[in-house]
Parts: sequence; structure tokens; C-alpha cells
Amino acid sequence: MSEAEHQNDADQAVDIISCAVSGFQIGEHVFSPFLGYGEADIFTRKAHQTKRVRYSVRSGTKDMISSMMMDAGIEGIEIEDKIPMTQAEKEQMFVDILPETGINDGIAYISFYLEEDEDKESLLEAVKNELEDMRAYVEVGEGTIEESQTEDVDWVNNWKKYFHQFYVDDILIIPSWEEVKPEDEGKMIVHIDPGTAFGTGMHETTQLCIRQLRKYVTEDTRILDVGCGSGILGMLALMFGAKYSVGTDLDPCAIDATYENMEVNGISKDKYEVMIGNIIDDKAVQDKVGYGCYDIVVANILADVLVPLTPVIVNQLKDGGIYVTSGIIEDKEETVKAAVEAAGLTVLEVHHQGEWVSVTARKETKA
Repeated sequence: MSEAEHQNDADQAVDIISCAVSGFQIGEHVFSPFLGYGEADIFTRKAHQTKRVRYSVRSGTKDMISSMMMDAGIEGIEIEDKIPMTQAEKEQMFVDILPETGINDGIAYISFYLEEDEDKESLLEAVKNELEDMRAYVEVGEGTIEESQTEDVDWVNNWKKYFHQFYVDDILIIPSWEEVKPEDEGKMIVHIDPGTAFGTGMHETTQLCIRQLRKYVTEDTRILDVGCGSGILGMLALMFGAKYSVGTDLDPCAIDATYENMEVNGISKDKYEVMIGNIIDDKAVQDKVGYGCYDIVVANILADVLVPLTPVIVNQLKDGGIYVTSGIIEDKEETVKAAVEAAGLTVLEVHHQGEWVSVTARKETKA
């Protein structure tokens, strides 16, 4: 495998695992709209799952059957289907890549995991009997059962083997568990550990935003990062000379991730504030963020979220303020540009990297 191919695999692995650990936590489980092909799923964080049991059912019954399984004592449920995501589910995503769902075939796969010491036979028998009882009043589908062994994997930490220090132009981005090499001392260095929030800097969309921030940030800049994740963009803006950063995110993990990354980078909390909530439709979040007070707003989110976000975020921008967007797959470029222009902004630049796009616009000064 060539170095380029190896790096591409590493990039993909970091993107996917970063997506997998984004979301919100319920006990020892994590809820992530990305994992099932269009449907929200729950997966356990246990490092020693050994037996995977997978049921094939009709997609219309998946919620009922999942509830039955949890009532039977199953703690971690994973649902896979090809039902397209709703707008609400897309707005809960913290990912760079929107998965291909394919054609909805009406089938859902419900999986759970069992430890070796669990009473597998009695649990499976209970689920099987419940499924048969349900057939009397609902079309369950095939109800076929597959069993397979799984590796002993710590999914939350195992992705780290793919994430090593790298450069974005002349900026060294280095994970918190690696040391700075002597030859790199004195360079602009960002220490980053995304933890359970998205954002390593490795993906093209993040790099597109980094370059635009470097171009537009001044010593007077107040910046708002919508969907801040690990805090990497807000921190870099401060390193570029910005006066103050504010980040918003739907993921509560973003607060700890950002503040931990700030600490290892020597950034004080009086320079960067993180808020949790949906700025698109939550007036309280909009009020807390403030109106007409940001020189730059950056949003590295999916195009389907940028469209409803843009007419809202113009209210946070100062006159003459810069709006930097990315997370846009190529075939959504015109959709985002149209939304930007419809909100009264002027498109200044469009940049491409790989199959991804960044659109930068300005809020014109009122006469």
C-alpha cells in the first residue's frame, strides 16, 4: 500500500470513528444518528463484547421490537435500515460524511451484544417467544437470527492508532498522546484530542475552514463557530490573533472536549466560551450568543443544516462580517450558494478540496 493510500485509509477511519463516538450518552450507551443507514442507533461502549446477535425484521416494527428486547433485559440495541434521515436527525449529526442509504427495502436489522458470561440461551429463547407472540397482531417479517463472534475492541479509544500528527499547510496538528519532535519546536502547533466530540482537523472540510479563518482573522476578530465539536476552529482563530471565540454545539461532549483542548494549548477560558443548544430554532441560544456582534461566523456542517442555519446566522454577524461554510459535498454547492444569497449575503469565494466545498460570504454594510 502506498503512503497516500495508507493516509486515505487513516483519514477515513478517523472520520468514521469520530462520527461513531459523537452524539449523546445514555448510561453506558451512545446515541448516534450516523451509525445505522439512515436510522438512529444505540451501541454499547463495552470493550469486551463477544457475541453479536442480529435479527431481520420489517422496518415498520423495529421500534416495537427494540422496546420488547430492552424489556427482556437487553442493554444495547443497534438498528440498521435504509430509511432516509429526517431533517431533525440530520441536525443532530456531528459528521463530515453523509452515508449513502440506498433504496429502502423495508427491512431492518436489530442487533445486540452478549458477554460470554451472560445466560445467552434463556435470553434468546425469551426474545424468540416474544417475537412469535407479536406475529399474532403485527407483521414482524422474517425474524431470522444470525450469531457471530466479535473482537474484543475498545471502540472509543481504538481509533487513536489511525490519528497521528500531520500538517495543514505549516500548522502542525498533533494528538495529545504524541510528543512534539525537536525539529517542530517553534512552529504553530495545535494539540488536539477530539474525545467524544467531532473534529481532528484531518478532514478536507476542516482544512478548508482553517485556511479561510487564517485569511480573514484580525486582532479585533470575534468569532462564532457553529458546531464547534472539539473546538479546533475556535482555538486556531485565537492562535491566528482573534480576540474572542464562541462555540455552539448540540453535543454536550463538546464542552469538555473543547475546554480540555484549550487547557493543553494554553488557552484560557476567558478567551473561548462554549454553549450547548440548537442555534437554528432555540431563541434562548440565539439570545445568549448575541446579535450583530461577530466579525466571523464559521460553520463546518452538512449542507442540509447550512440551508436553515444561514438565514438565522446573519443576525449574529456584524455588518461587513464574514461567513465561512464547509461540510458541503460537491453536488450541494449550488444549494448552499443559493441559501447564502437568499439570506442577503454576498458570495466572495468558493474553494474545493477533494469532493468537498467551502463557500465564504460577506454581510454587506447597511447604507
